[in-house]
Amino acid sequence: RVEAFRDAASAMEQEKEILLEMIHNIQNSQDMRHISEGEREELNLTANRLMGRTLTVEVSVETIRNAQQQESLLYATKMIDEIVNKLLDDLEDAKVRLMSLYGACTSDVPAGPIDQKFQSVVIGCAIEDQKKIKRRLETLLRNLENSEKSITLLEHQKSSVRQSCNSKQD
Repeated sequence: RVEAFRDAASAMEQEKEILLEMIHNIQNSQDMRHISEGEREELNLTANRLMGRTLTVEVSVETIRNAQQQESLLYATKMIDEIVNKLLDDLEDAKVRLMSLYGACTSDVPAGPIDQKFQSVVIGCAIEDQKKIKRRLETLLRNLENSEKSITLLEHQKSSVRQSCNSKQD
C-alpha cells in the first residue's frame, strides 16, 4: 500500500506539471492572437486564475538518497540549469545540448550525440531522480519545440504582411 500511495502522489505531481504546461501553452498559443481583445482578456484572466489555483496544490514525494546520489542530483540539475540560462543567447545550441542530455537519459538509441559526462552523473542519481530529470528534459524540449513553431508562424506572418504591402505599393 505504501508503494501504491507513493505512486499515486507521484502521478499527482506529474499531473500538476502537465496542467501547468497546458495552461501556459494556451496562454501563448497562436490562436490567442486571432480572437478579439475582450475574449483574449477573458481567457487570460481564466488561465491566470487556473494557474494560481493549480500552484496552490503542493504534492511532494521525498526521495531517500545517500550522499553520492544527492551530489549527483545537484550536479545534474546544475548542468541543465546552465543550459537553460544560456537558452536566449543561442537557442539552437541550447536545443542541441538539451537533446544530448536527453539522449543520455533514454534507453532508446538517440537521434544525436549523447553527453557521456551527464550520463555518468545521472546514473549516480536515485532511480526516482533519474525519471524526474528525464521528464524535465522532455518538458524543456517540448517547450522549445512549441516556441520554435510560434517564432516560425510569426516570421511567416511578417513576411506575408511585407509581401502584401509590397504588392499594394506596386
